[in-house]
Amino acid sequence: VMIAEAVAASTDPRARRVEGGAVASDDRGTDAGGLGLRLRQWLLTGVSYMIPFVAAGGLLIALGFLLGGYEVALNNSKGVQVAQAIFTDNSLTDLPSATAHALFGSSLLTYLGALIFLLGSWAFSFLVPALAGYIAYAIADRPGIAPGFVMGYVANQIGGGFIGGIVGGLLAGLLASTFTRRSYPRWLQGLMPVVVIPLVSTLVVGLVMLLVLDHPLSWINDSLTDGLNSMSGSSAILLGAVLGLMMAFDLGGPLNKAAYVFAVTGLGTAGALDAGSSQTQIMAAVMIAGMTPPLALALSTLLRPRLYTEEERENGKTAWLLGASFISEGAIPFAAADPLRVIPSMMLGSAAAGAMSMAAGVTLKAPHGGIFVFFAVDHVLWFLASIIVGTVISALSVTALKQVRQRNIDADVPRHYERVGVDVPLADLLEG
Repeated sequence: VMIAEAVAASTDPRARRVEGGAVASDDRGTDAGGLGLRLRQWLLTGVSYMIPFVAAGGLLIALGFLLGGYEVALNNSKGVQVAQAIFTDNSLTDLPSATAHALFGSSLLTYLGALIFLLGSWAFSFLVPALAGYIAYAIADRPGIAPGFVMGYVANQIGGGFIGGIVGGLLAGLLASTFTRRSYPRWLQGLMPVVVIPLVSTLVVGLVMLLVLDHPLSWINDSLTDGLNSMSGSSAILLGAVLGLMMAFDLGGPLNKAAYVFAVTGLGTAGALDAGSSQTQIMAAVMIAGMTPPLALALSTLLRPRLYTEEERENGKTAWLLGASFISEGAIPFAAADPLRVIPSMMLGSAAAGAMSMAAGVTLKAPHGGIFVFFAVDHVLWFLASIIVGTVISALSVTALKQVRQRNIDADVPRHYERVGVDVPLADLLEG
């Protein structure tokens, strides 16, 4: 029957068809789902393609700090960044003086650390262009990539930051998508996706960004940065708690990614790597809050293993490493199986960890790596203490909630057998 239906569908022009290839399974396009769902898919596509730039750039920056000391990110007496000055003025045969915190006080490691730091910084400069470019790609496929990347670069140039990148990527993608959905003469079809659509989309949206959105976007970004720099005391603690809640709410979803992108792009602003800057404090709070859920669930599986399935106990062993590496997604299998108990518990611990980190003034100059980038952390003991406190709070909370649920289930077993008028099986009582 299925074969007959397939043969009939192959000759029916009204039958639904699925295109072959990777594109068929992608989330791109503007037809499926409501506007909110499509917007979420576009943004998540942009963020997911941006993450490799974050990981590569961030870990290179952290390695540069380890080898050359954090001084490579500071400016010298001439107002030039130390790493840039070393790259310009020195070489392997003319090594610079070692910085105060260079590994082993080595001039060679100072030089290599400066170069590696520059590589990471240059990789970081692609964050907003990659975000905008792949948002446009999610909307319009290949014709959206070039205008999207250019709008991300424009957003950087006008001071629009990641907000400008999102706006530019959306505008570029929507305009390019409008062109791709139209019919053109055969002689023009080959030129449209390669030349005409990228050219016109870049020109039109670029002029809109420069002539209309320049000042509004830069004002929003500057206001956000100034507000963060002015935060202290209770307001900073509240921000840490809110960021912690966002990191734990959907564990890799839109809110988690929004908090992470907010922190990461802040590291790319001027003065972000200065000692005690609010951007590095926010990065620390976000990373600590993101590490807490997998670690907490790993701890809970040790505290009360009988509350978890065999598969969950195995996932708990893996979650130790995932949490320590700042991979929040390690908690997703647990949250998917029992969201009503896991997610609130994770939010509680992450909020406490984020608030504690901000209160203690913990700073972090690397956007990824978990405990393995401890050398990029100021106030390391408070960094570890915040992780431990958040982990314990979440672990105890989720364990308690699961235990209450288990007791209710156990209490229902005898009542069930009483209702049906039989004795309770001994095996059930022993299991309860």
